[in-house]
Amino acid sequence: MTNNNANEVPLMFQAPVRGRGQIQYIQNPEKFERWVDEWVEGAATDVPQFSNNIRTKEYKITWRFVSNSGQNEDMIRPVIAAKGFPFYPGASMKGAFLRACTPEQAQRYCGGKLHSSDTQPGFLRFHGGYPKDATWGEQKLIDVVHPQQDWQVKNNSGHSAFIQISLYQPTLVFGISSTETLETIEWETIWSIWDKAIERGIGSRVSAGYGQPMNHSHTKLVTVNLCGQGLASKLIDRTGEFRPNMFKAALRNHTLRLFSGVTDENTAEELTRELWGGFAGLKGAVVGQLGIAFHAVDLEMKAYRYGKVAVPIYELNSGILNIVCMGNFLEEYKKELKNLALLILRFSMLLGGFGKSWRRIDHSLFFPEYEKHPIGCHWEFTKQSNKYYFPVNRLNHITNILDFAYNTVNNWLKLKGKNPSNKVSSWRESFHPQKVQVWGRIAEDEDDSLAVKWFHCNYKENKSIKSSSLTGKMGQIGRIWHRMYPHYIKTKEGEIRRKGREYVELLTIFPDKNDEKTQDFLKFIETSQFTKLWGE
Repeated sequence: MTNNNANEVPLMFQAPVRGRGQIQYIQNPEKFERWVDEWVEGAATDVPQFSNNIRTKEYKITWRFVSNSGQNEDMIRPVIAAKGFPFYPGASMKGAFLRACTPEQAQRYCGGKLHSSDTQPGFLRFHGGYPKDATWGEQKLIDVVHPQQDWQVKNNSGHSAFIQISLYQPTLVFGISSTETLETIEWETIWSIWDKAIERGIGSRVSAGYGQPMNHSHTKLVTVNLCGQGLASKLIDRTGEFRPNMFKAALRNHTLRLFSGVTDENTAEELTRELWGGFAGLKGAVVGQLGIAFHAVDLEMKAYRYGKVAVPIYELNSGILNIVCMGNFLEEYKKELKNLALLILRFSMLLGGFGKSWRRIDHSLFFPEYEKHPIGCHWEFTKQSNKYYFPVNRLNHITNILDFAYNTVNNWLKLKGKNPSNKVSSWRESFHPQKVQVWGRIAEDEDDSLAVKWFHCNYKENKSIKSSSLTGKMGQIGRIWHRMYPHYIKTKEGEIRRKGREYVELLTIFPDKNDEKTQDFLKFIETSQFTKLWGE
């Protein structure tokens, strides 16, 4: 074992009490690493094998897979089979399979109640899933979960990181057997049901991109091709990782911002939770109607160096983002759900980006003379998805686009039987015309960002917004977003095409009316090249 005392009980077998097996609130990461090292070292290297009467099929997971054993309160630890191998339980597999069945299929394959009080067993047996090989133990297994909704949107309240153990991009092999002899065509039906089941994700945190297979032919609502660059998240050992859960975080938070602009805060939270899942107090967990699945087709991880510091960054040359439907709904409702999901995605791309530092433009691209720590990100639709750009033939078309977004979420209120509210939300980033202002201009190319220098230098004589409540500072979220949106127009033939190398430079501001620096800046921007496009 790797622990210092050969006679000491491994952490996974210690009671999770303070000072012993309890590790969640220990600041020193070595204890997490020890837990994992002890597990991997003690686990068998021989892959579990299904017997000959069990049919198997393998699926590649696009990012991470987490199964929660429920055995520790302080850490989400995996379900572990005999000899230490991680696995996905057969009972969980059966539950997922059932949810993808028609009532008739459920009765036949999984059993259930008859017309009387008797029950009839199904003839399928679900044996769960195992990693295809032992390489799972060679990957980074310590995973950080960092909820930030209140911090980002509402009121700058505190936020915490949590630890879980997850497998990185495993190939899982699943087993199913039957107590009856079945024809090949019926086995094809059975596996097609499991295909549908696994498309909704398996394990925990599936709506955030965990446990997602490569294909989503049955569940996808929206599919877009993206490219982007920016700062990568850090794992507990300080190495960088491109983490697709950032897409759900951005989309969920923008959903909350949009809903809080048209209705009261409780209804905004309720509708957002219904769409993306969450916890509803005494009602417990709510499974959302939407989830994300992301496949990084062409991804490069690099290190940005300044001085003696190295910061992990990513360059995603090509990736496929799916917004998936997590439930069985009527086609008419799914159509409305798709329209709303697509609007939220396009809104996110219009005004910001995804991941760390999404409120700022990527300085390496738009302000290369800035040579300190990296700032910002930049995202674009790739050529296959150019149709999803909002065309901006004239600058005031941004006004129409934001009105369209506002009306779309209002229509969703009507669909759900909810009432709009005349009361303006107290949240910092509520997208209400009395809470937000959007300013814009046309930039000739990537070297023509006017506002980027305002974040670092005086914008006028001795006036500065650097490290103010408007721009934010360490421990405080700012109130301004900056975006260089690729400038696309709609031709007379109806084609969406890029207009030269131009960008639409956008500033989204949530003003603090009591902050003098903010008010001075708003007076200045009225005299600049920017035009107010939305807000009062």
